[in-house]
Amino acid sequence: MIGLVSAALLTGANAPSATPPAPADDPFVWLEDWTGPRAMQWVEAENKATLAAFQNDPRYAGYYAQALAIASAKDRIAMPMLIHGRVYNVWRDADHPQGIWRWTTEADYATDAPKWTTVLDLDALSKAEGRKWVWKGATILDPEERLALINLSDGGEDAVTLREFDLETGQFVKGGFDVPTSKQNEAWLDGDTLLLARDWGEGSMTKSGYPFVVKTVKRGQPLSAATEIYRGAASDQVGVYPSVYSDGDGNRAAFLYRGVTFFTNETFLVTSQGVKKLPLPAKSTIKGMVAGQLLIQTSQAWDSGGVTVPSGALAAVPLKALQAGETLTPQILFAPTPRQSIEEVSATKGHVILSYNDNVRGRVAVLTPGAQGWTSTPVALPDNATIGIATTSEKSDRAYLSVAGFLAPTTLWALDAAAPRPVQVKAMPARFDASGLVVEQYEATSTDGTKIPYFIVHRKDMKQDGSTPTIMTAYGGFEISMTPSYAAITGKLWLERGNSFVLANIRGGGEFGPAWHEAGLKTKRQIIYDDFAAVAQDIFARKLSSPRRFGIYGGSNGGLLMGVEFNQHPDLWNAVTIQVPLLDMIRYEQIAAGASWVDEYGSVSVPEEKAFLERISPYSNIRRGVKYPTPYIWTTTKDDRVGPQHARKFAARLKDYGIPYHFYEDTAGGHSGDADIEQGARLQAMQMVYFSQRLEGE
Repeated sequence: MIGLVSAALLTGANAPSATPPAPADDPFVWLEDWTGPRAMQWVEAENKATLAAFQNDPRYAGYYAQALAIASAKDRIAMPMLIHGRVYNVWRDADHPQGIWRWTTEADYATDAPKWTTVLDLDALSKAEGRKWVWKGATILDPEERLALINLSDGGEDAVTLREFDLETGQFVKGGFDVPTSKQNEAWLDGDTLLLARDWGEGSMTKSGYPFVVKTVKRGQPLSAATEIYRGAASDQVGVYPSVYSDGDGNRAAFLYRGVTFFTNETFLVTSQGVKKLPLPAKSTIKGMVAGQLLIQTSQAWDSGGVTVPSGALAAVPLKALQAGETLTPQILFAPTPRQSIEEVSATKGHVILSYNDNVRGRVAVLTPGAQGWTSTPVALPDNATIGIATTSEKSDRAYLSVAGFLAPTTLWALDAAAPRPVQVKAMPARFDASGLVVEQYEATSTDGTKIPYFIVHRKDMKQDGSTPTIMTAYGGFEISMTPSYAAITGKLWLERGNSFVLANIRGGGEFGPAWHEAGLKTKRQIIYDDFAAVAQDIFARKLSSPRRFGIYGGSNGGLLMGVEFNQHPDLWNAVTIQVPLLDMIRYEQIAAGASWVDEYGSVSVPEEKAFLERISPYSNIRRGVKYPTPYIWTTTKDDRVGPQHARKFAARLKDYGIPYHFYEDTAGGHSGDADIEQGARLQAMQMVYFSQRLEGE
């Protein structure tokens, strides 16, 4: 039976009432000075206090050692990339904390102890150049797959440097492409030409800090001589990005995406005669190409050529029809039910691998084009798991799939898409003792009657008296799905201690497709926060935990979720970890890349949206005299996406109001907080010390 809860409680009607301070009265705007001396002195003092509170705890050393051991274990699965007829992998361990890029043969990869050849050592490169280079990916030139543009970030920020690398020689190309740091995106138009969107100087970046001008850059040519081929607008919420798709039949085409808003775009075909706008829906994305058919994923219904493609579907259209400007007649390859959503789409030489969620459980199908149309073949893989597409290549039909569950360590499966019978080839050893643990899925009822699913991992013999320390997380935004995963560090540091873990599949995410996301956009967003509170109340009604023993955490948009729940329901939690968060929703458009998220949150320039943002903005709604749980707020200085400013100001206001808190700002790591494995282990250990202090014991 689903526990029913008070609508007033869930909507925040019981929250203390007072008029939030006006933005004009903000006394902490000086903390928005990203790396200013005064702000950094404040950060240093706060860090000192928080490090003492957590790292002096007798549990910290053990937690850190266990987290580091898991993160650096040499028997982890080396996740593959199929490139240049080889298996490549980016690897971090205690000897290589920033990572190495390496390769082996596919035959050797199948063995228990592959022989790896290192092609790039990021630790050695960082030492030689006096930087802290963080791997951000590589763009490979097809069809030869010999040359790559390696994306390197200094300290983990989104801005990257591009350097051309030769996979045959294992060296950076002398005199090759070497593009200085910027938020930028690139694609190989051909072996001597890049499509490049970057900061070209004044008037080339949107308000949110992304490039909207695309130019071609020729080999040996200075950036100043690049030729502009397309210009978006400074008012675009995101920017313009180039991309190139090819298939196993030799078809190849270049495209530009203009992100007018975060969720709507215009798609253009790059031709020798110029750039041509395509008749694709605003909420759609090209996902690949097979047999001359472009794969289109929709987030809105699409009517074309007498065919209606539903929202959340996958369809195919001929590249030749796009090039010729013909009316498109899409073929529907996958149409989801109300409880399904696409997770990933990836093309092989002659097939398409589709992973999707069915009531938050992973499924895979192989889609194949033929003379009579497309066929779909289900792939048999373990149930109650999340299934990811680790790698594919248009050079063959080989692929690798990853499978993981809350209690099932990650396994890797080889798949021949032409005969889709997967074979397990790798398995990660268990990192924690899962004996005696069980996973259950329940549903809570939100304020509008909608059923909100959630998973809880707990001991089978747990007493249902509310005494079990429990932590819960969710995201609730940007159509991002939260699915079961093998969280080894959480298992070792938390579940092994007899505690419980909850994953809530609240609205705003993509667990059930675009409609699940759109239900919480802009001024409808309160329902997301109601969903989260409803899950907690359902847990308490089932006596699986209680507010005294209950903690919550989330990052980025999930950090905003935490800030809202901290304000609206201070009585429901005894611990709140707020990670790399948005918190000042009145000024978020002025901070870092905030202007790019107006499509999700709304804008203070629209009166109705401003009024809503004022009601939910965590920074604006802290109240004096309210009994809040002591929160732990952490961020990173190098975060150039959300920015550390939100977290700083929130902590400063708590301090001003005499409300206890912990604040920590790591000086590296970017938005993901993963500059190296030591940083990740430190952040995990500190968070678990905090939860142990707040939720365990008397």
